[in-house]
Amino acid sequence: QVQLVESGGGLVQAGGSLRLSCAASGRTFSSGVMGWFRQAPGKEREFVGAVRWSGSTSYADSVKGRFTISRDNAKNTVYLQMNSLKPEDTALYYCAARPTTRDDYIYWGQGTQVTVAS
Repeated sequence: QVQLVESGGGLVQAGGSLRLSCAASGRTFSSGVMGWFRQAPGKEREFVGAVRWSGSTSYADSVKGRFTISRDNAKNTVYLQMNSLKPEDTALYYCAARPTTRDDYIYWGQGTQVTVAS
């Protein structure tokens, strides 16, 4: 029903920056939420941040002040701008979508790898 495709992952040095993109297709949620999650080997999936199509955002404490989420509604695309990257940010990053804030995240992308070298 909804397909999410992440892109923009790669290898960066500590202190560097990277921007991830997540393109949604197949359906649009006028009141929906797009979120970013990450998972490192041996760790549980972790919430990174989210944005409503209105532009309102929220972030995990671990990334506040360093990561910024934005969106382009015309393209059904959400971005994750990552600055001041740390080795502990290394993970597989997923985008996800939920129809409304009352729903769980039910649509997921396949992930894009972010590796931060020390």
